[in-house]
Amino acid sequence: MDQLALLFALLLGAVVSVPVGERLGLPAPVLMTVLGIVLALLEFVPNVDVPPDLILPLLLPPLLYAAVRRTSWRQFAANVRPILLLAVALVFVTTLCVAVVAHAIVPGLPLAAAVALGALVAPPDPVAATAVAGKLGLPRRLVSILEGEGLFNDVTAIVLYHVAIAAAVSGTFSPWRAGLDLVLSAVVAVAVGLALGWGANKLMGLLGDPTLQIALTLLVPFASYVLAEELHGSGVLAVLTTALFLVEYATDADDVMTRLAGHTFWDIVDTLVTGVAFGLVGLELHNAVRTAAGHWGELLVWAAAVVGVVVLVRLAWLLPATWLTKRLHTARDVGEEIPVSWRETVVMWWSGMRGVASVALALAIPLETGAGDPFPARSEIVFIAFGVVMATLLVQGLTLPWLVNRLGVRGDAGREKELERQLAVRAAKAAKRRLREIEEVEDLPEELSEQMLRRSFDIGVRISPEVAEDERREAYRQRALRLRRVRRIEGEMLSAARHEVLAARSEAGADPEVVDRVLRHLDVRSLR
Repeated sequence: MDQLALLFALLLGAVVSVPVGERLGLPAPVLMTVLGIVLALLEFVPNVDVPPDLILPLLLPPLLYAAVRRTSWRQFAANVRPILLLAVALVFVTTLCVAVVAHAIVPGLPLAAAVALGALVAPPDPVAATAVAGKLGLPRRLVSILEGEGLFNDVTAIVLYHVAIAAAVSGTFSPWRAGLDLVLSAVVAVAVGLALGWGANKLMGLLGDPTLQIALTLLVPFASYVLAEELHGSGVLAVLTTALFLVEYATDADDVMTRLAGHTFWDIVDTLVTGVAFGLVGLELHNAVRTAAGHWGELLVWAAAVVGVVVLVRLAWLLPATWLTKRLHTARDVGEEIPVSWRETVVMWWSGMRGVASVALALAIPLETGAGDPFPARSEIVFIAFGVVMATLLVQGLTLPWLVNRLGVRGDAGREKELERQLAVRAAKAAKRRLREIEEVEDLPEELSEQMLRRSFDIGVRISPEVAEDERREAYRQRALRLRRVRRIEGEMLSAARHEVLAARSEAGADPEVVDRVLRHLDVRSLR
């Protein structure tokens, strides 16, 4: 098996793991990690030959962009306190605790290298957290906090990692310089993200065609990441800024085809890249086994100690942080989403899985210092990082569904239904207002006006039938049954039309472009 065949195997696994995971009640990223481990144990499967410095630029931009599309800037702004406590403060605390323990137990591990180890294992993986927790029916507030933490903690951790690596390579460290680098990295990233977001938004308006617009959204995250890194900024923060800008400002309410096609396209990208990323995590077992050859015992002890620090520090931090957030939470913070019970706090604790970023940062550690000496304890750092990833991803990922069921943590379906009902009412009222505006400038027949008024009401009822009273709800139900029957018959008619047009494609003298254009018209009609 060569590298290309291995890539196709991972892509196939990414697709198959989704329905298999749903049937088994297990998260797809965990299944892909297990698949990677199985492939790594097979003798005919080659070692992964991807340069470490390409793993983050290739995998993180599309994954982060896909994750940001599911949220909004308003959500981040409303949850700024809990996100900062988790994404910034907890990363610093975890890095410090891991560095102290690793420096004490691993012989010959300098403090700067220990800080690098702490930084690369500190951030829970944003993809793992959202992919695993988002499929378990958790309360939306928990998923929002986990998404915010997962998206922003990489920014803090990667900057800390680079500062620590620079200190280990050069042999010198300046706190003031490190602080300045942190600030400059954030400023450059935000500037690059906003500039590319604004430019991409303008370019989308010029392109017009949905296919070209969606293609541009695929290129923009990579451009944002690479440009920010070239300017010594945070590529992760740049991608987040660009994505948030486009989600906020590049949405045209009337561009239905682009929105539907874009959602489908990014769902596909998210599924495939997530599967490949976690498959690579499992495949790195080759490197871990090779590193441990000859001294398994002490390496396993060191890895277990760091795993314990990572897991326990998260719990020890979450308990007071959640209490403090509740104390600071006021009646005015209506948009802020915080855990409301100890059960939700425990679920948040157990959702702190490490993943792709930790493995990629470990593999990206330089082989030599500035003086030409081997990087101190590089093999040990790689093995410990791999141990943390595997322990948290497999143990926590596999047991999280059981823990959620055991604690009875479930989403508030009633609240979601109420929000849906409120939006349905707003949509129906907006439709009625527009109808009144049209009636003021156009002379509509009374019959047509009444028909349009009923349709404006139906807009809301189709979204949420609860907006109608009992009598009108029953009348709507009868109309809906009749409408479904009409649509079924019309669907069969359109299906016959599509079959006839497709048959004409293979006839002599048929023009494929004309056939495809007619077929697209029928497809759009079917979609409507």
